[in-house]
Parts: sequence; C-alpha cells; structure tokens
Amino acid sequence: MHNPVTRPLGQTPPSKPVGSLGRRLVLATLVFCLVFTLITVAVRSWSAWQANLAAMTSELTMIDQVFQRTLSKSIWEMDLESLQTQLDSVAQVAPVGRVELRILRAGRAPEVLNQQRAEGVISKWAPSLQRMLIYEPYAGASETLGELTLEGNDQVLWQRLIDEVASIVITQIIQSLMLAGLIMWLFNRSVTVHVQHIAHYLSQLSPANLQQTLRLDRSTARRDELSLLEAGVNDLQDKLSVHLAQQRQAEQDLAAHRDRLTELVDERTRELRAANARLEQLSRCDPLTGLANRRHFDELKDVEFRRAQRLGQPLSVLMCDVDFFKPYNDSYGHVQGDQCLQGLAELLKRTFARAGELVARIGGEEFVVLLPGCDADNAYLAAERLRQGLTTLAIEHRASQVAPYVTLSIGVAQFDPNTMGSFDLLMLRADQALYRAKHLGRDQVAH
Repeated sequence: MHNPVTRPLGQTPPSKPVGSLGRRLVLATLVFCLVFTLITVAVRSWSAWQANLAAMTSELTMIDQVFQRTLSKSIWEMDLESLQTQLDSVAQVAPVGRVELRILRAGRAPEVLNQQRAEGVISKWAPSLQRMLIYEPYAGASETLGELTLEGNDQVLWQRLIDEVASIVITQIIQSLMLAGLIMWLFNRSVTVHVQHIAHYLSQLSPANLQQTLRLDRSTARRDELSLLEAGVNDLQDKLSVHLAQQRQAEQDLAAHRDRLTELVDERTRELRAANARLEQLSRCDPLTGLANRRHFDELKDVEFRRAQRLGQPLSVLMCDVDFFKPYNDSYGHVQGDQCLQGLAELLKRTFARAGELVARIGGEEFVVLLPGCDADNAYLAAERLRQGLTTLAIEHRASQVAPYVTLSIGVAQFDPNTMGSFDLLMLRADQALYRAKHLGRDQVAH
C-alpha cells in the first residue's frame, strides 16, 4: 500500500512549475468560442447564401424588366444589330453569367442567340430566370416572339459569399478575443491575486507563527468561496495550534516513562534471548537421550559432506541399531526401554567425544555416528570399541536371540568421491552394511 509522504509544518515543498487558473479558463473560453464561432459561421453562411441567391434572383428579374420590351421590339422589327447590341449589354451586367434568346417564328425552327461572359464559367449553383418575350404591336394585340433565359454569374455569387463569411469570421474572432481577455482580467482581479496571497501565506506558515491570522485584501462584506477559504485556513490554524500543544504535553509524558520502558525492554530482551537459546537447544537435541536429533544431524551432514568433497578428506558413517529392542520393551516395559537407550547414549558420548564427531538418534532404537576425517578402517575399529563397551555394560536382555544382554548391530560406510554424489548415497551404503550385520547374525560390525 502506498504511504503518503508527510512533511513537517512550515517546510516548503519542492518547487514545481506553476500553472495559471486564469490561463486555463481563457483557453477553455477560447475553445468554447471557437466551437461557437464555427457553428455561428455555418448558420450565418447558410443564411448569407440564401440571401445572395434571393438577391441575384431579384437582380435578374430587374434586368429582365429593363430589357424585355426593347428586345421584343428589336425582334418584331427584325433589327438584328440592335438585338445583338442589347444582348451584349445584358451579358455585361455583373450578376449575369449567360444570356440565351430563342426567337420563335411561325413555320420555322427557333433561332437561338447565346451571349456569355468571357471569364465566367456557369455552374448549377447560380439562379436562372426564364421569361417569354411578348410584344404588343397595337392596342389589344400581343405576339409571343421568343424566350429569354438569364443565368446568374457563379463567380459573383461565390465572391459575395466569401466576403460575407470573411466578415462574419473576423467579427466572431474579435468578439471571442475580447471576451477571453475580459474573463482573464476579471478572474485575475477577483480570484488569482487572492489565491496567490493564500499560497504565499501558507508557504511561510510554521509552528512559531500559527497565531497569525490570514486576511485577504478585499471587502469584508463579500461572502463567497474565497471568504469560506479564508475562514477555513484560520480555523485550521487554531486547530493545529491546539493539537501541537497537546502533542508537546504528550511528548513530555512520554519522556517521563521512556527510561523505565527502556529498562523493561532490556530485561524482557534478555529473558527472550535466554528462552530462544533454550528453545534452540531443545530443537536440536533428542529429549530422551540428550543426543543430537534428526534435524541437527541433517543440518551438519551436508556441511561435512561438502567439506570432504572440497578438501579430499575421508568421511565415515556408522549406522547403529539395538538388536531385538521391541522384544526388550515387551519384556521389561517402556520405562526400562528408555533407561536402556539412555545408557547406550552415554556410552556413545564417551566413545565418540572428539571434536567434529556427531552422534544422533534418528529413530526409536537407531543411532548414527558422523566421523569427519576418519577412514573406513578407523571407523570399523571405533565401531568395535562401541560394541565391546556395550558388552561390558551387560544390560540384561532375556528376550534376545543372540546374547543374554543388549547388543548392537553396526554398519560402516566411507565416502567415495567417485561413486557418491550426495550424502544420501553414503547413508544408503551404511544402511546396507547394517543390514548385512543383521543378516550375518547381529551383534557385529559390517562394512
């Protein structure tokens, strides 16, 4: 779990780059204004497009009204020169992109006259206007002479739209910048300067000046978030001052008991060390015989085995087993059996008392002897001394099938670096030797 880092009161934290809330507010306002500007520009551009289409349609209608009668008269009078001049005039008007005149004559195919601005490329976006040319040669008579088609100038239409959109964009950008500047100025004047003052005040705060009071340079009649923050800081200072006073009193009380507590800890530590030493001793000793137990033996066997490998020294193991011990227990009882094992343990201790030699009880009536620096021949002689010593004790054993007293079968094995890669193989060899001693009649040493 992550533990928060505590810092003593009054200690200034490491300086880091400081951002401006006003700048963030301005950026947020600019982003909003940008989105609002895009939406506004889109709406107003669509509206301007519709207005330009309507305006161009009105202009084409006015042009038609101006030239309709003169064109009709020229067609009626078959004045082709005047007709061409008027078509050229119509085509030169800015909103007009193309003029098409279809002259209708009875019994003849329509004659089509086209006039188009040289720089104009007409598209489907510009509006168009179609009017029938009707001429009244005399009152009460009318003749349809042709059809006039006026198509708007696409370049004029788009240029008008571009000019209006540019004006809209510039206006919106100016409004957004002015709004962002106003917000930043107001925020800096009403918030930022006071927050900076609070931050500076808190950075100078220490236990020595907790009695000072935070005062913001603003009207006391205002009741807003900054007023709540000011009151909260002052209230926190009061609580810290009370807490520190209580802490100093607690430290004084703690100092009064510190020496006594140290003495008690030292006393309990000594008792604990003694108890641990006794526990360690008990954990490594067999409680009945006082010999090393299986755990102690397992800890030392590998150490001696590696030493024999590293230094090339001999290492021998004796596996000892009391002959017919179960019948002994059945005949004399377990209490007498325990006394028999204790007597055998004392004999083992006396026989193998050299430094480095280890005697351990690994089973009910099984014992193992670890003999560092001892070859098989010397181990065999030591085993014979042990067996003869037990014979000298002459512990009665009427249930034995080999002697009237307690006897031992002993297996001897020596470490062979060429065939034994672990201590378990050495133990196996000693166990096999013990089995041979029992198989050959017990009360003897085998290797």
